[in-house]
Amino acid sequence: MINKNRAFTLFELLVSISIIGILVAVASTAYGSTQRKARDSRRMEDMNAIQKAAEIYYSTHSYNYPPAEADFVSSGVLQQWPVDPKGSGTSTPYVYNVGGTYCACAAVENTATGNSSDDACSFAASGDYYCVRSQQ
Repeated sequence: MINKNRAFTLFELLVSISIIGILVAVASTAYGSTQRKARDSRRMEDMNAIQKAAEIYYSTHSYNYPPAEADFVSSGVLQQWPVDPKGSGTSTPYVYNVGGTYCACAAVENTATGNSSDDACSFAASGDYYCVRSQQ
């Protein structure tokens, strides 16, 4: 005789829901870490692009570095000044400082990503940064 009442018990449902909840928690944690690493990679790429653009400007403008961020765009070495991947209103923007030589820094989320334990460019803030400096 075959039992036609094939429903799940309350215990089986609770175990299934618990397993699904644990898997979702693990996946969301891994996803958040991956997003932070991706944003830091973008910041590093942006800083390296700023460094290359500053060196191009240096070689084409009488061996002077751009005095401000706007000069990168007005001279045509950058199409636009890069913006932090989290957005300009929600995170620390990219900082550029020039005084004979230049330094550009971006605050990073992962402490292992930065190449500076504090703001090596002598700006007001401190924290973990990825910085590029003049090569001349």
